[in-house]
Amino acid sequence: MASSSLTATSAFRCLATTFQRPRLLNPLTTHFTLNPKIFNQPRRFISTSITMAAKESADKNPGLHTSVDEATKGYFLQQTMLRVKDPKVSLDFYSRIMGMSLLKRLDFEDLKFTLYFLGYEETSSAPSEATERTAWTFGHKALLELTHNWGTESDPDSKGYHNGNSEPRGFGHIGVTVDDVHKACKRFESLGVEFVKKPDDGKIKDIAFIKDPDGYWIEIFDTTNIAKTTAHAAV
Repeated sequence: MASSSLTATSAFRCLATTFQRPRLLNPLTTHFTLNPKIFNQPRRFISTSITMAAKESADKNPGLHTSVDEATKGYFLQQTMLRVKDPKVSLDFYSRIMGMSLLKRLDFEDLKFTLYFLGYEETSSAPSEATERTAWTFGHKALLELTHNWGTESDPDSKGYHNGNSEPRGFGHIGVTVDDVHKACKRFESLGVEFVKKPDDGKIKDIAFIKDPDGYWIEIFDTTNIAKTTAHAAV
């Protein structure tokens, strides 16, 4: 038994020697020096999502509360109100040029003003009953409320409204996402829309600002370009 075992061991060693990996005849020249300490260090992976979240965390934003009060769980941003001089002109702009639909109109005869609620919602599903449609309208997010005080459209002394972008500054603009900012702006230009800034103007590219009939600013952007344009500020 001992003799057979010895013979088998010798044969295995012979085979192992025969099939050893051949050495390179012309080893590749190394143009850089590898630091063995680097390979001995544990790998560290930086999560982009963690890095992004850190900038929006409470310790980076004094005054921010991250624990939501249960009483506010049903809250959401529903509207932004702009006063307009002439509803005919404003409705034409926001429906024909900006593509919005009129969700609801409310007339307050005793106070002599009208409210128009516009947005990018499908109105075919709106209730036909008037008060139900009001509730349906106020259940949608991010609508534009245009307020018309009766008579301003024909008042020769009416100077319009402050748009917030001249002194004293306050309100700035609303923002609308489009499919392609450059394509959208070419269309706006062909329709005679007034620009504050075109996509290629200024230091911040690929965003634009246009004016509505009352001089309010509207920022125009698409999701792809806005992400690239603001990348340096996001992380």
